[in-house]
Amino acid sequence: EGSEIIIPSFTIISCALSCIYNNLIPKFIDSEDNKIALDLKSTYRKNDKIVSGFTLGAFTGYFRYRKSNKNITFPYEKYSKHYILGIIYSKRNKEINEKEKYTINELEEITSVIYDFEFIFQEKYKIAKDRPGSGNTKNIGSVTNIEDLKNGTGTFSKLGVKIFDDYWINYLTKDMAKKIDLPKPPYNNIEKYMKFRNIEEIK
Repeated sequence: EGSEIIIPSFTIISCALSCIYNNLIPKFIDSEDNKIALDLKSTYRKNDKIVSGFTLGAFTGYFRYRKSNKNITFPYEKYSKHYILGIIYSKRNKEINEKEKYTINELEEITSVIYDFEFIFQEKYKIAKDRPGSGNTKNIGSVTNIEDLKNGTGTFSKLGVKIFDDYWINYLTKDMAKKIDLPKPPYNNIEKYMKFRNIEEIK
């Protein structure tokens, strides 16, 4: 208990967590101080061209306070790039009897509730849009056009990661604006942000 366990930093997080759960201290050894983050996300097709959309992580907390290591292994700023491995699937429209019983030998006959999987791999900023992902949650949303997701041609793809970071670090919901005595958020889309920052064009 309390002993340090040396593990390579280029590994999956479960290796470090297995140490922590056993009251051991993971000590990361870097051959190169270059880390990338990989988030696994999923969404379903609405039709052949559009998906419901990914949520790309919160725009508060860890994303906003980039030196913080609260509840995480490394602060956000320690990662040189942030990638999304996205899974796109279709829902089975056929009604399935969930109470039906199968034997072990019949496992392949069980109808899956989802099918037709497709995978995308992009940097987070390249598939992000300028609106939150869902409801009242403080999550960054993704574009929903399947071709844009595949090609990494979202709202910020040409603007770059610095604009993406600045946009979402300073993004305020209506409730967040009220808490700091603002009548409304300074912007809620990319056009208003560009005016707010006096940016005419990004080449």
